[in-house]
Amino acid sequence: MKGAPVRVLGILTVRNEGAFLLEWLAHHRAVGFTDFLVFSNDCDDGTDAMLDRLGDLGWLTHICNDGPHAEGPQWAALKAADRHPLMRTADWAMVFDIDEFVNVRVGDGTLGALMAACPGAGGFAMTWRMFGNAGVVAMDDRPVLDSFVRCAPEVLHWPWRAQMVKTLFRNDGAFRKLGVHRPRSLDPDRIDGVVWVDGAGRPLPAGFVRNRVFTDPGSAPYGLVQLNHYALGSMQGYLVKADRGRANREASAFDMGYWVERNFDAAEDRGILRMAGRSAPLLAGLRADPVLGPLHDAALRWRQARFAALMQEEPWRALFGRLMLAPASRVLSADDARLIWQHGARRQGREQTVS
Repeated sequence: MKGAPVRVLGILTVRNEGAFLLEWLAHHRAVGFTDFLVFSNDCDDGTDAMLDRLGDLGWLTHICNDGPHAEGPQWAALKAADRHPLMRTADWAMVFDIDEFVNVRVGDGTLGALMAACPGAGGFAMTWRMFGNAGVVAMDDRPVLDSFVRCAPEVLHWPWRAQMVKTLFRNDGAFRKLGVHRPRSLDPDRIDGVVWVDGAGRPLPAGFVRNRVFTDPGSAPYGLVQLNHYALGSMQGYLVKADRGRANREASAFDMGYWVERNFDAAEDRGILRMAGRSAPLLAGLRADPVLGPLHDAALRWRQARFAALMQEEPWRALFGRLMLAPASRVLSADDARLIWQHGARRQGREQTVS
């Protein structure tokens, strides 16, 4: 007799993301997530109404998480998720964002194939692979996965932030708290039994299991799975994202520094599109819903109107102009990256001497 099906929980926080929500859900249901716990906060575009409808349809569980939040809306959501009944029934769990798409590169592209490739793993540290803007200016209704296929190379030495991870982990009690990039509060008596691997299936050291949030630059950790990170989107959409701020910090600015550390186009990767055969029918069904379809369209119009409003202010016009002029991000060599690290180490030493 077969055992109970494996339950995999995706935990998501959103604000004004209605234009992207249905694609994200359809893809990750096709990949193998069985449950979604979604927190919304302070939405103006109807995302919260979409989530209510999706809850009625049995797609997810929606929690309204409106502010103010002393630590930021994402941290407030994670504390609530720690206590939610879905965490007690999940075999595996992962916290990630709506601009991050799990891309399993082994087998049939599902989480089941990934787990079968590393049957002893209790955690998969999925490293970001940055997908750049690709010169896309306007917001439209084309799917994210079709629109952005240029990305960083598999071997990337800088910036280290481009090597950050989100973690799919076995929910067996070894970790007592959720975190943005990885579960936290490891039970010290369980450390020897926790086996994590990187996206290439290579075992990670105990130090990583305790507290690391990025894999080693230059390590090419994508053989089995990568986390496609569409952090920029279109240029118009980037301004709307910058206006919103980050989920884990109420008002953290998105600027040219954020853009140039993520706008890579040195490689092309269309591998995630092989899941369209599974996800497209799911997406079509959601779009055909008499409530969700109009709400999706309204969310896109809201974003377009918000961009138009931002362009009435000179600081936003200036940022938009810089985006239009900026080239794609340069891929640094290992020697260039080493030089940056060395300068940083020397500066840190000087600061410690002064203090």
